[in-house]
Amino acid sequence: MERLDERPFPPGEYDLVLVGSGPGGLQTAYSLARTGIPRCAVISRDPAPGGMFRRFPVYQRLISWTKPDAPFERGTREYEWYDHNSLVGDEREHQALAPEFMDRAFDVPARPEMEAALVEFAMRGGVRVRYGCEWLSTRRDDAGFVLETSDGEYRCRVCVFATGMTEPWVPPIPGLAAAPHYVAANAPERYQGKSVLIIGKRNSGFELAQGLLPWARRIVLASPRPVDTAMLAFSPLSIRYLSPYTEHIRGGTGSYVVDAAIERVERHADGYRIHASGTTWEGELELESDEVIAATGFRSPVRDLPSLGVAMVNDDRMPAQTPYWESISVPGIYFAGNVTQASPGLRKHGVTSSSGSVNGFRYNARVLAWHIAEKHFGVRPERRPLDGDEVVPFLLRELAHAPELWTQKGYLARVVDLDGADGIRDEGIVPLADFVDRDGGDACAVAVEYDADGTIIPVVYVRRDGHLVEHSLPPHPLTPSVPTSIARTWRHGWRRCSAHRLFHERADLFLFGGGQLRQRVVRRPHS
Repeated sequence: MERLDERPFPPGEYDLVLVGSGPGGLQTAYSLARTGIPRCAVISRDPAPGGMFRRFPVYQRLISWTKPDAPFERGTREYEWYDHNSLVGDEREHQALAPEFMDRAFDVPARPEMEAALVEFAMRGGVRVRYGCEWLSTRRDDAGFVLETSDGEYRCRVCVFATGMTEPWVPPIPGLAAAPHYVAANAPERYQGKSVLIIGKRNSGFELAQGLLPWARRIVLASPRPVDTAMLAFSPLSIRYLSPYTEHIRGGTGSYVVDAAIERVERHADGYRIHASGTTWEGELELESDEVIAATGFRSPVRDLPSLGVAMVNDDRMPAQTPYWESISVPGIYFAGNVTQASPGLRKHGVTSSSGSVNGFRYNARVLAWHIAEKHFGVRPERRPLDGDEVVPFLLRELAHAPELWTQKGYLARVVDLDGADGIRDEGIVPLADFVDRDGGDACAVAVEYDADGTIIPVVYVRRDGHLVEHSLPPHPLTPSVPTSIARTWRHGWRRCSAHRLFHERADLFLFGGGQLRQRVVRRPHS
């Protein structure tokens, strides 16, 4: 990588402009560079790689784990199961970089360790960025888009925004604006001996509470929705932050987790008075607290994109996106990084994607890069041909080993396509929602999913003559940790199921016996 003071990509005309140098931007830039799109510019207002990890988490310790020593060698696909923080590269020296910087005091990196790993990825992977170039506004012209920046104008056919979810979001609660947001929280020792009320019970709220446990006299976490312990396995909330909750349910410790809607916050000379009403219990609550911190979440810094017609969702916090992370209302504008969580996927049984975390959106970025290359620039990735007798073993290996499927459960799938003229082809990793909804030829997709009881299961989707059938294979009791046993068990279960075989002599797709024939999977509404 060039030195940071050597600034590539001066203002001008490009095929594609990517904004952002956080993990989403770095992964997307790395992947785009390998598609062969001729003129891609990457710009960032930051002075160096890292994005949000240059500042957050405020109490320094991440929630996503990395095991420096795992059952698989670093740099293998299987090792990615155990490393949720490294970006993914095509060469060994670009892979599994996070463990190289961890001091092993925990199995989760500290914030500076994560930042160092991202800087190293950019350097080793040759990710070129024009740092210190801030995107200011956007407009459309006949040729595409014009991005006005602090350095000048960039014109492009396609733009990708990997600007993160970094702008504080505060709900319209009277008086809450007088309290600091999570981003402005003091060092933990500044709260020594104080009572602290934290509004919010998601990651940032529990992160603050966990950090304040050794210091604060009393901690109260309040928000309308209760902590659903039955859904923690599916939730972005890490159980690593739940010590304040366990202290609350044991009682008498000075930590309280309250299900209450905050109605107003009053600032007075000695602190705050908080008025709330119960949501899982009846009644009103009035609390006095020395400090209040709004851990109410973030929004994407989309600037003027809504004025171009970019539709927003979730209280206007995120842009609405297609399964391939394109704006649903302005073609040619794409998003990368943790804002891709706004592309909901199928949400079967209410399960969300992992797109809000590095371990999920790193795979989205790879898929996105090739999708853009093919759709907008005619650069089609090579599709590996498969013989008919290769298909079942290949798909079983993917079900047992593919980190994309295991991390993005029910969201990404491996697809094998059957074309009468082209034969059987491995179509690679694609968004499952796109495969289910698209009109296409005969094909088969496999995904790892949760069933209604929360059990991890392999699922096969087969489309033939325009009809789609979904078939669940048997689970394995050691599913998360013994991939070789998984493969053996699933292979056995496949043979025992009512399907006769996946491909016949000329690779004609079969339909699983007993499966319900349908055009598409019923989807839950996006909320």
